[in-house]
Amino acid sequence: MTAIQIGRVVVKTNGREAGKKGVIINLIDQNYVLLTGPQSLTSVRRRKCNIRHIEPTDKVVSVKRDATDEEVAAAIEAGSLKDYMQEAIIPKV
Repeated sequence: MTAIQIGRVVVKTNGREAGKKGVIINLIDQNYVLLTGPQSLTSVRRRKCNIRHIEPTDKVVSVKRDATDEEVAAAIEAGSLKDYMQEAIIPKV
């Protein structure tokens, strides 16, 4: 199992979006990924994120590299993960 891969559902651990879930849609380099919620579903904007600021979960959705927010939302619906994605996790301090 690869922890950091395209389609992996992750929890943000730092920043104003801490505790919210998103989906990795691109691997930029060994330290950064492109992440989206999508914003309409989880309020996590599409942005570059340091891998130190995310925690991978065991969930994976089937999306292609650089998928649009609409494609990610459709994949989340198809995987029956909509309720899971909208749950916020209280980050550990």
